[in-house]
Amino acid sequence: MKKILPLILLAFVGLFVMSCNNNDNVVGDGDTISLMQDATGTFSSGNGFLLSKGISIQSTDVVLVYRKEGNMWQQIPKTYYLDNVNGLPTNRELDYNFKFNTTDVNIETKANFNQGTQMTSAETAQYLTNQTFRIVLVPANASGNKAKKANVDYSDYNAVVKYYNLDDSHVPMSRVN
Repeated sequence: MKKILPLILLAFVGLFVMSCNNNDNVVGDGDTISLMQDATGTFSSGNGFLLSKGISIQSTDVVLVYRKEGNMWQQIPKTYYLDNVNGLPTNRELDYNFKFNTTDVNIETKANFNQGTQMTSAETAQYLTNQTFRIVLVPANASGNKAKKANVDYSDYNAVVKYYNLDDSHVPMSRVN
């Protein structure tokens, strides 16, 4: 009996040692589950130059929005300074911005000129027609622990994907407006 007791104790301790996992290689803050979705739509005077996408988040969560530009993602808000074109106002500025609440993300364009009549057809195609946006939903730290502040550059889409360990190969796409 005296010889079996140390073996049982050793087996019991070994069970707990082997079940512990100190995985320090995890990227992200451990309690965050991020989601992404793409929305494509056309800005026009008919929709008030506003695209709306339904979401479902907690009031403490964060929304990031990126605009597809070629084969890259550009974080918005973003201002574009359009070229001076004969017959159109000079120093034209076009802004992409967004607002969100717990149920919707509204992406809009604003300008210091009339977007419906004072853009070339090439500008309309580049900035207003069939625009794709990637919406990244990042739940906040529910524990309220401010020590776990994310150390990530949110303007760098690839850094966000890496930090939150996101799979951007199968992002759901939807048409809006």
